[in-house]
This record gives sequence, C-alpha cells and structure tokens, in this order.
Amino acid sequence: MLDHISIAVADLARSRRFYAAALAPLGYRVRKDGASAVGFGVAEGHGKSLDPGGDFWICAGVVAPPLTHLAFSAATARDVEAFYRAALAAGGMDNGAPGLRPRYHAGYYAAFVRDPDGYNIEAVFHAGAA
Repeated sequence: MLDHISIAVADLARSRRFYAAALAPLGYRVRKDGASAVGFGVAEGHGKSLDPGGDFWICAGVVAPPLTHLAFSAATARDVEAFYRAALAAGGMDNGAPGLRPRYHAGYYAAFVRDPDGYNIEAVFHAGAA
C-alpha cells in the first residue's frame, strides 16, 4: 500500500491551480501549502487520505523523463467525467476521453489527460468492483 507520492513540477503555482481544479471532482483538496511543495488529499469519503498533509504532493523541481503515469481512484463514472472536464478546463490536454477500457477489465472506466508538465493523469472507476 502506498502512503504518498510526489512529483516534480516546473511551475508550482501553475500546477497547484491545475491539480486543485482537476482533482476536486475526486474529493481532493489542498491539505498543506508550502513555498516549495503542495500536498493534496481527501478529507472524507472515497479514498480518504490517512496523512493529514495529503497523499499526493507536487514539488518545485526539474521535470525530467521518463514522466510518471498517475491514476486516481474515482467513486463513480460521473466522477471520472467531472475530473476530465475539470482537468481540460484547467489547462490539461486530452489523452483519452472518458469511457470503458475493456482491455484492462470489463468494468474499467477511465479518462486520461496530460498535466501542464506532460504527466499522464488518469481518473478510474472500477465498475462492479467489490
């Protein structure tokens, strides 16, 4: 089980705005806001973060390949769609519209966007999962 993950971003303020908007439909909020890092987490409900500072961090730094792929859990297919719309509105680039991805499994419903630094960000709902 992962406790938290962090990625380097070229422009902390720009990425803070992007992730605050893109992850809001999934319940994420800024939990810790610092000069060189920002922590995002879910306070209540689906995917609740255990660390009060958050489980997803962006840190001012040098973005270098290979870029990481990040998949965030969504409680519903509608949350995946809301993530996609919010991410595009916040400056993300389409990398796969919301829909089923049966090559992963029959109920894999996801959407993909590229963030301002080019990271592949996904929201996924596992329909029928226990």
